[in-house]
Amino acid sequence: MSLLKRLFSGSGYDVAELARRLNVSEEVLRSIQPSYHEFDIAKKSGGQRRIAAPSPDLKDLQRRILRRVLGRLRAHTSVTGFERGYSIVSNAACHVGRAVVVQMDIENFFPSTTAKRVEEYFRKIGWNRDASALLSHLCTHKGALPQGAPTSPRLSNVVNFGMDARLRGLADKHGAVYTRYADDLTFSFAQDDREDTSMVIRRTKAILKDYGYRIHHKRKLHIRRRHQRQVVTGLTVNTRVSLPREVRRRLRAVEHHLAEGRPASMSAESLKGWHAFRQMVERQRDALG
Repeated sequence: MSLLKRLFSGSGYDVAELARRLNVSEEVLRSIQPSYHEFDIAKKSGGQRRIAAPSPDLKDLQRRILRRVLGRLRAHTSVTGFERGYSIVSNAACHVGRAVVVQMDIENFFPSTTAKRVEEYFRKIGWNRDASALLSHLCTHKGALPQGAPTSPRLSNVVNFGMDARLRGLADKHGAVYTRYADDLTFSFAQDDREDTSMVIRRTKAILKDYGYRIHHKRKLHIRRRHQRQVVTGLTVNTRVSLPREVRRRLRAVEHHLAEGRPASMSAESLKGWHAFRQMVERQRDALG
């Protein structure tokens, strides 16, 4: 590398090293023009979610980046979504039997995680300017993480290590437990202290703003106490991790209708899938103790 090029690119791992790790030539790597197919899907909570699906060739390259560049990077220990060894069950289990459970949801999580932050992160972990810019180019779309790329979930975790550390510190200060599963933030408290609860919510909003995020203010901020149904990542946690009561009742009703040959709200195949999901939840819950 010429002195001028080295001065421009800065120190750190270069594009040649990136090409070696991904098992492609540097020329091919630099020539890739990312292409995405965009479409909308319905959200469970209403509205539409924009999906940007990478082209097959780009998706294959992103999977290599995921395995060979992102695989060994460290997310914060409070992060449970998209991390090996964690699930919605282990996330929910952190908040069982608590006096208060507070849930907040980050609005437009992936689109709010900017390409600039992604590029800065790659610089921080040792790639030079040229390689960092190229990695960001290959993993972002329209200036942000695309929802649909295999690299986006992992990047959303590692890029936000500092944010999660601050939120964990906030929780520790106020006697709370903190976890993040993708865009779902959960704080749970052993004591029902309204001042602590209010302070954590206010400080969380301020911390998120520092990283370009904001929480949903309508329908997505929940404060639930012991006498209410406490739900974390879709599972009740009042006394133990389990499917919500209305889901269990619905499954029993469907099972009864199908057994009698009557019309049901789901097919036998769908019911079988729900039973498998329930068994998974119970198996993981029991393994966690």
